[in-house]
Amino acid sequence: MRRGRSQRRDGPSGRLLVRLVLAAGLVGLSAVAAPPPRAAPAQQPALAIHYIERRVERPKPLNNEPPVPDDAGRAGAQLGLADGNATGRFVGLRFSLKTSVVEPGADLRAAVSDGEGARFLVVNAPEADLLALADMPETRDAVLLNVGAPDVALRDRECRARLLHVLPSRDMLADALVQLLAFKRWTRILLVQGPSAGDAAYAEALRRSARKFGARIVAESTFDARGADLRDSALREFALVTRGPEHDVVAVADEAGEFGPNLVYNTASPRPVVGTQGLSPAAWGRPVEAWAAVQLQERFAKLAHRPMGPVDWAGWMAVHAVTEAATQLRSADPEAVRRLLLSETFEVGGFKGRPLSFRAWNGQLRQPVFVLWPGAVVAAAPVEGFLHRRTELDTLGLDAPESACRAFGGSR
Repeated sequence: MRRGRSQRRDGPSGRLLVRLVLAAGLVGLSAVAAPPPRAAPAQQPALAIHYIERRVERPKPLNNEPPVPDDAGRAGAQLGLADGNATGRFVGLRFSLKTSVVEPGADLRAAVSDGEGARFLVVNAPEADLLALADMPETRDAVLLNVGAPDVALRDRECRARLLHVLPSRDMLADALVQLLAFKRWTRILLVQGPSAGDAAYAEALRRSARKFGARIVAESTFDARGADLRDSALREFALVTRGPEHDVVAVADEAGEFGPNLVYNTASPRPVVGTQGLSPAAWGRPVEAWAAVQLQERFAKLAHRPMGPVDWAGWMAVHAVTEAATQLRSADPEAVRRLLLSETFEVGGFKGRPLSFRAWNGQLRQPVFVLWPGAVVAAAPVEGFLHRRTELDTLGLDAPESACRAFGGSR
């Protein structure tokens, strides 16, 4: 009888009973051992960012050159918002972006009142507009991030304490280019300058960089493309303006691209063209792929249906810096985010191979600058061999002893 009962317990019904008991025990153990589900982070009010742009009328490009996109800078800011919200949701943060585009001749300051009190203003506008916005009583508690003006004066005697510069200045661009020329021992420069104020400023930046890094401007000439049909006359016209003493490169200062593209292969001597055209320094460009930059390029192309340019990168970087500061703090408190942005401890990634930070003496974002032509990146400055006591990034642009800016009241 005992054997029979034992056999019955070991049969199919008995084995099922044992399994049920064991399963119930395991469920009980897992219920005791499993941690409680993590509560979702409390949602904070959205941190507001305001993008303000001055629409600029540009001449029609020559030689079917692609025009400057109408949404240059704006599309980058929109991608920065999408990236910020994708990251911020993990810590309960949301970000909003209001866009104001002001027509030529209109008062840019009126756009500030449309920003609903946003404390972070991403500004794509010329120097005069930036200074007007920075000096408004309504922006005294706001941080302005410059993404469109390369003027050196904004980082020098005309600096403002709450005005940060994401776009590299002209002197940073020139320093990056001349560092590469010095590295390659192409130190004799023939300079061709266009007629605009921007061309004059770019040429002056090249002169300063040449003195700084041991290069030499051996000759200078000017060229005004207005009234000329370069499609017919470039071969003759540029042979005249590029004659001069022995030189290694022809540097061009033509920010609007009125004649620079035609200068390539039309110089009197077979020399590389560098500067605003040819081999050019830039914050960003189509060929940039290193340090996972291809991921940013692809996300931008999907959003804007075109390649990312320097002002687009600056727009993205400005919004990214604000959202990254908030994410590091896990706070949407504008004052706390402002303090971190302006602090000496803040660092942010920008797909440039190293942490980026704002200079304490003039608000410029220290960053590598690419030297590229349309097909490839030739170098990323600072170039090997150019050293600095603090960081090699500070070999590009105004260093603390060189800057007349005193608004920030510090040095790093």
